[in-house]
Amino acid sequence: MVRRPSARSLSFQLAALVVAFAVVLYARFWRSPGEAEALAAPATRPASAAKAIVPAPSALPASNAQLVASAAPVEAPPSVAKPADNADAGAPVDPIDLAVAPNGGVPTHPGATLYKSPFAAPGVAQPVKIKVGILLNSIDDYDIKTGRYNADFFLSLTSETPMPSIRLSFPNGKVDTNEQMADKPTFKLYRLVGDFKSPPNLRKYPFDSQELKIMIEDDFRGIDQLRFSVDKERTQLARGFRALGWQVAYLEARSTSQSYPDRFENDDLIYGRYAFTISLERYATSAAFTVFVPAFVIVLISLLGMWVPPGEMEVRSNAGAPMLAAAVLFHFALMQELPATSYLTRADKLMLGVYVSLALGMLSTWWMFLVEEHNQDKVFVVARIVVPVLTVIVMAAACLI
Repeated sequence: MVRRPSARSLSFQLAALVVAFAVVLYARFWRSPGEAEALAAPATRPASAAKAIVPAPSALPASNAQLVASAAPVEAPPSVAKPADNADAGAPVDPIDLAVAPNGGVPTHPGATLYKSPFAAPGVAQPVKIKVGILLNSIDDYDIKTGRYNADFFLSLTSETPMPSIRLSFPNGKVDTNEQMADKPTFKLYRLVGDFKSPPNLRKYPFDSQELKIMIEDDFRGIDQLRFSVDKERTQLARGFRALGWQVAYLEARSTSQSYPDRFENDDLIYGRYAFTISLERYATSAAFTVFVPAFVIVLISLLGMWVPPGEMEVRSNAGAPMLAAAVLFHFALMQELPATSYLTRADKLMLGVYVSLALGMLSTWWMFLVEEHNQDKVFVVARIVVPVLTVIVMAAACLI
């Protein structure tokens, strides 16, 4: 005579299922303080001020780790003109010191045509074109949860004409160490170490690749005074470059122009920006063994319960709960390594497939509870065929979608 499982056993399974999904939902949508930080890129100007320069990037193939791209320079008005009555004829004058405000308010440059901003240069000289090169030594302490990383690199600035005074700023980070190794009118070289931030893209996790950026601007002068361009021959990785746990997919560098929302009246000046990008990707073998192998082991062990005969219903009914607990704990551990996202990662989809597969096995067992004892053998035969087939379909869909 078949021994039916007790009500206590059924209650235990149902409670385990409810708790499991509650834990998954809590871990999926709960985010800790600081985890919700995002990189806020400056917003573009509205269409009415559509004077921004469209960049023209180029990129080398992923197999070449020496990839660079540049945007075509666009002619714009000129750098600073010094007044004839300046007491110190050798000292440069900031454009805002030449602006006037006869009726109060924000000062402007009388007769200006392209830019009315007080920070624009009123002279007629051409902007200084500066070629920017980066030699990246290392990427350290990359935190996928916050998108922060430490970069060590050399920065070179080269021009054909003397450069104006330059105050470099880094929109997506800050520099902790700034060692100026050369300071000539047409050549400057820096050794910089700092912390930067780029928002991670985890849709393909654990087979994801991340683009880490180093963005550089002049803190004061617009494109009317200086223009950045990419020094293709000087944009590369150091021979001993390191990024522990990651491999380089490609490099990219581009020169663009950046406009900001109006901060004051006539704030129409456009600023040059240099953006260096290194794309890092995970090692595929490590990613597979870290995420996919444990998930498939959980599913395979749960399928062994399909061969437990109806006479051992107590054993069969208790076979799914431990695997469900293991799946929830494994999924919870994965999510603790990642930031909260508004989308499902590939790992999330895989774990959803695991939960559905475990649910199929538990439903086949509960089906036996609902039929008469003389029909349990038929249910056993059908479940042993249907559940593994459906499990293969579900897991394949979870891996491919």
